[in-house]
Amino acid sequence: MARTLMVIGSRRLLAFGETMLRMSPPGRELLMQTPRLDVWVAGAEANVATALARLGHDVGFASRVPDNDLGRSAVTTLRGHGVDTAGMKLGGDRMGLYFVTSGAGMRATEVIYDRSGSSFAEAPVDTWNWDELLSGIDWLHLSGITPALGPGPAANALAAVKAASGHGVRISFDGNYRPKLWGSWDSDPQAILCELVAHADLMFGNHRDIALLLGREFSGDAEHRRREAAEAAFSKFPRLNTIASTARVVETVDHHRLSARIDMRDGHAQTEEVVLSGIVDRIGGGDAFAAGVLHGILCGSDMQEAARTGLALAALKHSLPGDASLFRQTDLDAYLEGGYDVRR
Repeated sequence: MARTLMVIGSRRLLAFGETMLRMSPPGRELLMQTPRLDVWVAGAEANVATALARLGHDVGFASRVPDNDLGRSAVTTLRGHGVDTAGMKLGGDRMGLYFVTSGAGMRATEVIYDRSGSSFAEAPVDTWNWDELLSGIDWLHLSGITPALGPGPAANALAAVKAASGHGVRISFDGNYRPKLWGSWDSDPQAILCELVAHADLMFGNHRDIALLLGREFSGDAEHRRREAAEAAFSKFPRLNTIASTARVVETVDHHRLSARIDMRDGHAQTEEVVLSGIVDRIGGGDAFAAGVLHGILCGSDMQEAARTGLALAALKHSLPGDASLFRQTDLDAYLEGGYDVRR
């Protein structure tokens, strides 16, 4: 029987990142196969904020969107999910977009970005008053996507983590390495990401993310490789105390196997592998995992339970079209109990 997680006190989390619109052809069609597109509010950090708010947490989101119908609709959507949007600023000229063509069978999912010069990417460094936004906040969540957008967003991300460190706010950082974005400007991802991770308490990333940070490879089988990488990261970053990751085996586009792991300085937690068949949409699965782990931590769970909760929310997200996990605690409980039959 699954244990229902209870939200403890008023522990608050603030997420920071770009809000975008995701556009996808309906079903499994190719892009522009027919003149229709489904549209969702998207973005890695917005997805985490949405998922946590749906699970009952007090969550805020800091971003910047244009002062037009697109930007205001994004604010309204996030607010409708229970996210505090006081940190969302209006300004700039355009909304960041991206297009996802869902794969099928042996055809992989494809992503096209159209976010250059977006309202968020062009935001000045003084756009957000971090002392004000971080007041009463316990956790700041951000990802490696923000600094990949350009020197301005990289400076904004660094300002956020420095302010959070100064306020004693714990920081969770999702590596989310996006080579297409980093390659679009004269960037040094290793140096920039290392500076950000140096402030983090919790990192979402696997041995490949750590290899990028440290400029070295890790060998051995999966479990030993991940532990070796985690220990190297703990040695490099004294503040870092927890690393959460998933391991995915892709058999076909709609049939995967997924497991989760959390490494601490004094041990680790590892889940069993689950089979994901009949996948509807894998985009946002990593954000759901991050939200599930944070949900467990915010509810006072041990790391084994947090890993299990992260894996459960990630698995559920694969059943839902769009970017964000919209599940409630009752959905998590039903999944963890193995409740696959109709709920009446």
